[in-house]
Amino acid sequence: MQPLRYLPRPVPEALTGLVDLALDLRASWNHCADLLWQGVDAELWDATGDPWLILETVSQRRLEELAEDSVFLHELASQVAARKERLCRPTWFAGLPESDTLAKVVYFSMEYGLSEALPIYSGGLGVLAGDHLKTASDLGVPLVGIGLLYQQGYFRQAIDAQGEQLEFFPYNSPSMLPVVPLRDAAGGWLRIDLDLPGRTLRLRGWEARVGRVPLYLLDSNDLLNAPGDRGITGELYGGGPELRLQQELVLGIGGWRLLEALGIAPDVCHLNEGHAAFAILERARGYMVRTGRDFREALSVTQPGNLFTTHTPVAAGFDRFSPVLIAQYLGDYAQGLGLPLAELLALGRAESENVDEPFNMAYLAVRGSGAVNGVSKLHGVVSRRIFEPLFPRRPTEEIPVSHVTNGVHVPSWDSAVADALWTRACGKGLWLGALEGQEEAIRALGDETLWRFRAAGRRSLVEAVQARLEWQIAAGGPRGEQVPQPLDPNVLTLGFARRFAAYKRPDLLLHDPERLVRLITTDPQRPVQLVVAGKAHPQDKTGRQMIRRWTEFARRPELRGRVVFLADYDLALAADLVQGVDLWVNTPRRPWEASGTSGMKLLVNGGLNLSELDGWWAEAWAPEVGWALGDRCEHDDDPAWDAAEAATLYDLLEMEAVPAFYERDANGVPTAWVARMRESMARLTARFSSNRMVREYTERFYVPAAAAYRRRGAEGGKLGAQVADWQRRLSEGWSKLRFSAVSVARTSAGLRFEVQVYLDDIPPTAVVVELYAEPRDPGGSGERIPMSRERGLPGAVQGYLYSATVLTDRPPAHYTPRVVPFQEEVAVPLEAPWVLWQR
Repeated sequence: MQPLRYLPRPVPEALTGLVDLALDLRASWNHCADLLWQGVDAELWDATGDPWLILETVSQRRLEELAEDSVFLHELASQVAARKERLCRPTWFAGLPESDTLAKVVYFSMEYGLSEALPIYSGGLGVLAGDHLKTASDLGVPLVGIGLLYQQGYFRQAIDAQGEQLEFFPYNSPSMLPVVPLRDAAGGWLRIDLDLPGRTLRLRGWEARVGRVPLYLLDSNDLLNAPGDRGITGELYGGGPELRLQQELVLGIGGWRLLEALGIAPDVCHLNEGHAAFAILERARGYMVRTGRDFREALSVTQPGNLFTTHTPVAAGFDRFSPVLIAQYLGDYAQGLGLPLAELLALGRAESENVDEPFNMAYLAVRGSGAVNGVSKLHGVVSRRIFEPLFPRRPTEEIPVSHVTNGVHVPSWDSAVADALWTRACGKGLWLGALEGQEEAIRALGDETLWRFRAAGRRSLVEAVQARLEWQIAAGGPRGEQVPQPLDPNVLTLGFARRFAAYKRPDLLLHDPERLVRLITTDPQRPVQLVVAGKAHPQDKTGRQMIRRWTEFARRPELRGRVVFLADYDLALAADLVQGVDLWVNTPRRPWEASGTSGMKLLVNGGLNLSELDGWWAEAWAPEVGWALGDRCEHDDDPAWDAAEAATLYDLLEMEAVPAFYERDANGVPTAWVARMRESMARLTARFSSNRMVREYTERFYVPAAAAYRRRGAEGGKLGAQVADWQRRLSEGWSKLRFSAVSVARTSAGLRFEVQVYLDDIPPTAVVVELYAEPRDPGGSGERIPMSRERGLPGAVQGYLYSATVLTDRPPAHYTPRVVPFQEEVAVPLEAPWVLWQR
């Protein structure tokens, strides 16, 4: 089954190309057709920048006029031809030697931040997912997205006269969104059925087009569903645990069934957070149906093709559901898998026998994936600690979580002047390939060129801020409120925008408000201005209080024209800010910022960062590229430490950042500031782009995962069945393994270890006996020295003598014998967590 063309209204035949252009969300980051849409309706274009909304709302008379306009038709034909050429041109992925190995990747995410035209996102997770899809399109990676089409999406924000956050939930009418319904072969609406307790939920399918990448969305707002069920996809992150579970069943199980209905058979399933972990179960179930294998064999075949990316920096952040709720919704499903409910519940528990332990979606994702990664180097370290309960008695360094540091889709976040500067320096198509040579090109740019570029970005921000403030007041701001005095395009501009949550410490800069006032206003020769924005979850009282503190601060008379709080932080406002501010301030509580991407978006635009050494900045920072807070240690929520860091933040601004901005040469150029700009742009922009990120996912994970999945599934899943049998034998026999005598002797060749091991029913080829020594340095890797099986022990059944000689300066006590599972092509300990130590 394939989606059919959807024409929402009569369109003159000469204008049919407009439909394809309007539906392609590539328009949100490639602006070559902007003049075309401005020609359709200039007022609507300036107000929304949304091609689909324009096509849906412009009058029929206007369309008929355009169908007779030869100049417009020539431009339309040119844009249609250009789009076709872009979709057919060679891509980075097509040139990859291993491209034949990877046929299709499916990317599951609870939210996608692609464009304001499709408001189905909340914050960083969704924006990252949107950037991932955009970049896959640019690079030609064969990827499809799966998500939910929310009737309301996340809330829109306003600020009342008392500075309180107000929330509004406008309805997302599908006819006004750039999505089309999926149709079956007979032309009917493609529907997916999902069994819920006592009823069947009917899900409708939609498609959004992101350049080369299709994004398939499910919604439950079908008239055949009960009223309560129609609201399952009503609101992103709304409701209680039962609604969240329902949404995740729709995303994971319903999403995989949608793929099957469309005839899409992915090699790789990429889970962007644990919300979609039920897809692991449904993928295995589908394999069972096709091949007749049981669940364990089906999971063994499909597991290497699953990748789990976790974004959560604290264990409490994972979605967990009560066993009673899981039994209610998945009891029958477990029977269909041929599993006792207790076995299904064990997949989401650290202690399988603990009947009171909740079902953890991240645990299911780990246990069902062939690889797991965090989203920064530091977050990889944090995640290994978080998932230790799943790998008992394993050293933390061996917990199977790697990392791929996030990146941002540069063409979505660069300003027009930034795009022009980079194009002149590095050539066209920079972000479509492997990014060679860009560092040298940027370092060759002169001081005055870079400073003019930065000043242009700041001027654009000042204009955008003023326009937004005027719009906010005209749209219903507090009665009698006047538009604030404009910001100054020549003043050092700080940006501070994020979700207002306690761990992000959005009020750290307000720790000493009078000192902040002095910083902003005292020195007329070195003034500072500040733009603040952000939302708090409607139920987050602390976050809402922080917003009120900032809005009250911004309304102080002495700060007029120097500090503004902008309501309704969204993609459009974020783009204005990162394109225009000089210095981005970020103050999370380490290590609770898994990665963070807002500061990355400044890099291409010449902005600098002053941030806590957390997430991406912990691996990016050097004195030459910006400023850093923190000591690389964790201090939890210690008020004394917060106060100390606030003082350091003020010091950095007062004694380093502000002077660097205002100390000018004879031409009025702040050479020290520009030097940091140049180094930040050259050294960090490509490194923290989603171009690098998606290429890394493709080469390190997608291609190997596809190859491993195909090997496991070859010959009807023969290898997968063998692995499942190996796992079963280890699980049943591991508790019977034991060590006996151990001896150590110092020889001329080194320390010689001999150890007696009894394997009971486990064959010696299924395990490795080795010596392990802890890392010499913090953060390092431990030593693993395989031991040779010398001979069987006289009179013993499955008893063997193992030995190893180690040339080392470490004492014998540093080395401990252990037994670990071994099987070719198996990810140990991810697929086999057992370990036996001699102690």
